[in-house]
Amino acid sequence: MANSAGAGGKSAARLKKLHETKMILRQPILLAAVVLTMLLLLLFVIYPLLKILIFSLTDAEGNFSLANLGAILSTSRYLRVFGRTMLLGLVVAVLATFIGYIFAYTITRTNVPGKRFLKTIATLPILSPPFILSLSIIFLFGKQGFITKTLLGITGNNVYGMGSLVVVQVISFFPVAYLTLSGILSSIDASVEDAACNMGASRWHTFWTVTFPLSLPGIISGCLLVFIQSLEDFSNPATIGGEFSTLSIEVYQIITGSYDMQKGSVLALLLLLPAVAAYLFNKYWVGKKSFVTVTGKPTQARKLIDDPHIKWPLFAFCLLVAAVIILLYGSVIYGSFIKTWGYDYTLTLEQYKKALAYGWDSLQNSMVLGLISALIGGLFGMVIAYITAKRSYYGKRFIEVSSVLMFAVPGTVLGISYVLAFNTKPLILTGTATILVIVFTFRNMPVAIESGTTTLLQIDNSIEEASTILGADTGYSFRRITLPMLRNAFFSGIVYSFTKAITAVSAVIFLVSARWNLVTSKIYSLFDQAKYSQAAAFVTMMVVILLVFIGIFNGVINLLLAPRSKVPQAKNAVQSQKTEGTK
Repeated sequence: MANSAGAGGKSAARLKKLHETKMILRQPILLAAVVLTMLLLLLFVIYPLLKILIFSLTDAEGNFSLANLGAILSTSRYLRVFGRTMLLGLVVAVLATFIGYIFAYTITRTNVPGKRFLKTIATLPILSPPFILSLSIIFLFGKQGFITKTLLGITGNNVYGMGSLVVVQVISFFPVAYLTLSGILSSIDASVEDAACNMGASRWHTFWTVTFPLSLPGIISGCLLVFIQSLEDFSNPATIGGEFSTLSIEVYQIITGSYDMQKGSVLALLLLLPAVAAYLFNKYWVGKKSFVTVTGKPTQARKLIDDPHIKWPLFAFCLLVAAVIILLYGSVIYGSFIKTWGYDYTLTLEQYKKALAYGWDSLQNSMVLGLISALIGGLFGMVIAYITAKRSYYGKRFIEVSSVLMFAVPGTVLGISYVLAFNTKPLILTGTATILVIVFTFRNMPVAIESGTTTLLQIDNSIEEASTILGADTGYSFRRITLPMLRNAFFSGIVYSFTKAITAVSAVIFLVSARWNLVTSKIYSLFDQAKYSQAAAFVTMMVVILLVFIGIFNGVINLLLAPRSKVPQAKNAVQSQKTEGTK
């Protein structure tokens, strides 16, 4: 009986998919959106990844060969680097998830003051440019560090290595775990925990037997996401790793130093496999293990923990982390206004003048290309979210998987794959602004897709059906009904895309050219020249630019997508006609 019921359900699902596929074939705009999306994903996602995979597993004559892979695996240096990279990812994942969980639990479960401040601190590293935390560690604990030399009198301190890299990555990536865990903890029904307390369980026992098990999928998901971010990180190991090399650094050095694209591609493949495996494991296995406690029944408001011995230690821990973050960010901002760090702390604007003279064109390029890619990626992300969340057809699974695949691909691997794919005919794009816009668009679009999909799943289908019944086509309904409802998702996608575009390093390190150089490449070169104050000036300007553009985006999106004033009048007119018809 169970087997026949399951077979019947699958048959019904296939019939529904076939029916909706036929419906799409009769809607030109929707059909064009689906076909164009598939073609773009094949060209700019699947093709580059296949290109680097094939290139890594072939010899100079183009024949299949595992010689390069065998040479890499038989070299002890590369095996040590691979082991170090995995170890670094695991350590950072555990520590960052631990801090993220404490932040999420303190904000969602306890009655502490300053929650808005803690939320801001917990999300600040996501919006900040790269290099900023590495710069602050050098300013505070380097050879001329303010803490080590000025305050403690320690000279010649070596700040480079795994220890500093762990600190920088943990602070950079714990917001990823916090955002994941805060959503999980907020969704747990309050009555489940209250029931345990009412039965006599202590807060500690309730946490370990109820709250922790229910939030375990979020903990695993947060660990995996932070692990992926650590594997992908290029800027921090490049600036403060020192002798502690990672796979992303090795790939860059082999390609730019030894000019060995074949060996670099094989190493990139070793970096790609664990990152994609962790991402797919998180998305398609951990996601199914979430324990849902939210029902359609009304529940009582959550009673926040007010016990002093619980909330104040948690609050103190969060304040300590916040103080460290403020200290690190403040040192970079202050360092951009002084003459020479460690020698002359005279306030001056000289660093900004030098930075603008050195890289004003690059800063303009980053802003223009970031803005173009953010707008394209935000709109394209809403289209993909719509055709995957609201429609069921053959080929939908391909769009779902491939559209978010770039999120798991390390930036170094992505840059190499685009060089291999678009450096020869028929499509030569390397060295142009087009390839940078394409990389930014497809690299950052998954966040817009996820935000749009979540929003669309909460919108009743009857709203669009009413528009269709009144004679509107799919494109008009999407533009006038669905897109305004996606305002917040659209805005968040654009902000994320723009932020990541102008702060990208690893994904574009192989794609920039003399004509289309970017500000992050200029900052990286300033690190090589040990011009840290100029780098601090650039980073500070990027923070200001991000804040200004976020405010502009917010105002423009609200202005363009806000419901028009005529809509309520039309609604009243329709209601009046219905009333007259009834009479």
